[in-house]
This record gives sequence, structure tokens and C-alpha cells, in this order.
Amino acid sequence: MSNPIVPFTLEGASVLHQTFHVRWDEWRALDGQSRTAIVHEWSEWLTMQEGAEGGEQSAAYALLGHKGDLMLLHYRADFVGLLEAQSQVQHLRLSEFLDVSNSYLSIVELGLYESTRKIHDDLNERGIEPGSPEWESASAEVLDRQRRAMAGRLAPEIPESRYLCFYPMDRKRGEDKNWYQVPFADRQKMMHEHGMIGRKYGGVVKQVISGSIGLDNWEWAVDLFADSPVPFKQLIYEMRFDEVSAVYALFGEFCIGLRVPSEKFGSFMKGEIRNAVE
Repeated sequence: MSNPIVPFTLEGASVLHQTFHVRWDEWRALDGQSRTAIVHEWSEWLTMQEGAEGGEQSAAYALLGHKGDLMLLHYRADFVGLLEAQSQVQHLRLSEFLDVSNSYLSIVELGLYESTRKIHDDLNERGIEPGSPEWESASAEVLDRQRRAMAGRLAPEIPESRYLCFYPMDRKRGEDKNWYQVPFADRQKMMHEHGMIGRKYGGVVKQVISGSIGLDNWEWAVDLFADSPVPFKQLIYEMRFDEVSAVYALFGEFCIGLRVPSEKFGSFMKGEIRNAVE
């Protein structure tokens, strides 16, 4: 078998995370009638985004810690849709009281290590040369079949789970450990073992991986959704013992948030947190 250096990927919905600090002193100084009108406008907008089809939604999360007060998670069909969502937020009156603390841009990505190996094995057995028109055509046919089969994962809906864990990550590419110079068969084996751990938590944690190479400062973004924060700790801890994470992974900052549905956003802005997230 030839050594396919680059595994095939399928790309889906475009993703934007936005985190904000609320200027609480200015917000509390505003008269009650204005606060009510601003929250009503925001909640109307958020209601429309929550009810959209998969791959076109937005959701709000109250963040724990110093990294921000509020996170907006946007899924859209393309970058134009993300820019539109970003602009809509900027034109809502609440934005006058929000300071952006961070953002992250990525595209939903399904890595196809297993399929890549099968495609190369099959085409090599048929004597089709890599890079030839026949090779490209056959590969495109397989990828199109996979894309149709995985349409739901490529345009996911934002789960209604109570908790969100978001973090970016890289694969090491330094002088000592470089993921991108590991033979394909070894990478495939490690990714298979890595994926098996994730599958153990499939009924508890919903996972969305998005690629950001060339789009933002890290290589991937990870969104984990669950009804408790404990599975996040358990899953990520167990993966620390997996070779692909223990040897080749680098992790960015973790953000943990609780979902704030549109109808409860007024409670969040009043500081009535239990009413907002329960």
C-alpha cells in the first residue's frame, strides 16, 4: 500500500464561537423600561436562531470563570452566514453593553482515516495510479457517498444539553514529536483507538469536531455537550492516557458554559442565574 500522508476529510457547517464580557455597571444603570425592551429584542432574535434547521442555528451560554460572561455559538451553512450572524448581533442594542473577549472560527470536520486507507487499498489493488484522473474520480465518488451518509453530522443541530465544553487543540509538530511526520498506518491506528474512547461516552456526551487549520490560531475546535459537567472531566481525563493525546496533543483554553434559552435570557441579565439555566 502507498502511504497516504493526508487523510481525507469531509467539511460541513461553518462555526463561530463568540465570548463577551457584560458591562454590568452600565447595564444596571439603565432604566428598567429600556432594559426590558433590549432583552425583548435580543430574545426575539435568539428564538429565531434556536428554531432554525441544523447547520443554521445559534445558542447562548452563561460562562463560568474570568474568560467571559456570555458565549454565543453559531452554526451556519457558510462564512457569509457567520458574518451575517455576527453583524446581526452587533446591530442588537444589547451589543452596546457587550465587550468581545474572544472568538473562534472553524468548519465542522469529519476525519476519514479508515476510509482513506480503504480507498487507497482498493485503488492500489486495481492498479490505479495515485493522482491520475481515474484515481481522482474514484476518490471523489467514495467521498460523495460518505458525504451523503453523514449529512446529519456535517450539518448538526446544536444540542439542547445543559452544559457546553469548548476548547481548541493542536497536534504537535516540533523537532521531538511531529504528528505530521508519523507514518499514516501508525496515525490511523492511534486515531482508531482514540475514537473508541469517545464512543464509550456516546450516549452521554455529544461531540462536534471542527477544523480550523488556516482559519484560526489552533488546528481544531472541540464542542462537547452534556447534561452534567462531570462527563467532560471523565472523558478528557481518560483520553489523556491515549497515545494520540498523551504524546501528540496540545490543548488551548477550556470554556465551560450553561445553556441560556431565549425565553430565560431576561433572568440571566437580572442575575437570576438558577432561573436562567435550570
